[in-house]
Amino acid sequence: MSRIAFIGLGNMGGPMAANLVKAGHLLRVFDLVPAALDAAKAAGAIVASSAIDTLAGAEVVISMLPASKHVEGLYLGDGGILEKIPDGALVIDCSTIAPMSARKVGDAAKARGLAMLDAPVSGGTAGAQAGTLTFIVGGDDAALERARPVLQAMGKNIFHVGASGAGQVAKLCNNMALGVIMAVTGEAIGLGVAHGLDPKVLSQMMAVSTGRSWATEVCNPWPGVLENAPASRGYSGGFGNDLMLKDLGLAVEAAMGVGATIPLGELARNLYAMNKQAGRGGLDFSSVVQLVSDKAG
Repeated sequence: MSRIAFIGLGNMGGPMAANLVKAGHLLRVFDLVPAALDAAKAAGAIVASSAIDTLAGAEVVISMLPASKHVEGLYLGDGGILEKIPDGALVIDCSTIAPMSARKVGDAAKARGLAMLDAPVSGGTAGAQAGTLTFIVGGDDAALERARPVLQAMGKNIFHVGASGAGQVAKLCNNMALGVIMAVTGEAIGLGVAHGLDPKVLSQMMAVSTGRSWATEVCNPWPGVLENAPASRGYSGGFGNDLMLKDLGLAVEAAMGVGATIPLGELARNLYAMNKQAGRGGLDFSSVVQLVSDKAG
């Protein structure tokens, strides 16, 4: 059992914290949303009065926040927690942020004598709830071995992809591919429907053919094809369009930083920006299909 400080209890962080409690860890948690704290308390966590208050006796500190500015603010800003973290504690940031931000916070932690991992996740809210997330880890081998029992309580796959910041780079590569694949899958199904094809039959064919993907089998963008997909419940839940837009923006920034060429990634970023402008920023990112077919509305 570890004593864990967990900060950030949103759609991903809340279920992750609950799984740590189920695994027998002692959690002190904090979030700015009272309802999130209530849910964590009901799951068996101890609710702290502030982010700093979570640190009392902490052996592990985990953060799961929306963006780079929130992570930098939490650890390095005025009243930041980095200087308050107990000596010897392991720090794990599971947010998806800019690689530069991850390295900045990681370097500051190292200067303080703390081991820190950037460990963004893949698997969505369903994976967070089921405890089947994939952790994409950047940092030292020794720190990862310390973190492994904690991460295994929340996920089933752990990939060590390199040094500090590498986890964020790999996560952006994955999400860039996902964003492109989702958009083109919706476009392909829309083409079939325009020709009178049944979207369910078309999707079933694609799912066992060369067009198969997570978008055809797990999060199909066409309503009614998969009962549990966000598309079949008005595109609610799932991974928000605004979050995909954020990640694609980070991918474009990362590409510019090293002179890489990502024409499809940039095009996809523009598509999700258009989807946001159409009023669907808060919907699941599979709602991007509505840019190419009003029959998916």
